[in-house]
Amino acid sequence: MEPAAEQQQQLRSLRDFLLLYNRMTELCFCRCVSDLNHRLLTRREELCLERCAGKLVRCNHRLLSAYVALMPSIAQRRAADYEASAARAQEAPAAPAAPDAAPGASPDTSPDASPDASPGASPPAPAAAVGSGASPEPAGAST
Repeated sequence: MEPAAEQQQQLRSLRDFLLLYNRMTELCFCRCVSDLNHRLLTRREELCLERCAGKLVRCNHRLLSAYVALMPSIAQRRAADYEASAARAQEAPAAPAAPDAAPGASPDTSPDASPDASPGASPPAPAAAVGSGASPEPAGAST
């Protein structure tokens, strides 16, 4: 990993940690501290804050351990999905090319596209009209 990317990852990790810490502090403070008239916390408030912070830390550890345990299978599934979509993307362009390969469908290969064509002759039919069932006029039938 290059140094700039590693530094960005470290900054993201620090930001995530600080956000989590700030949320935990706010939650536990709002839940446990009820009296702001004293400079120090009461014994009851201290116990509540310790339990609240301990519970959130234990919860966070359990979530992270579950995430670490599930991450390999999630990454494996994503890789398989990516490979399947890449395989479908490679097969998709080959399928539409087959119907366009019909003889006379391309204006460059039609007999009317020769340099000897008369100036009054109509241009060859577009490729979409050839397969649509519409019958274009013959080259020399313009009136």
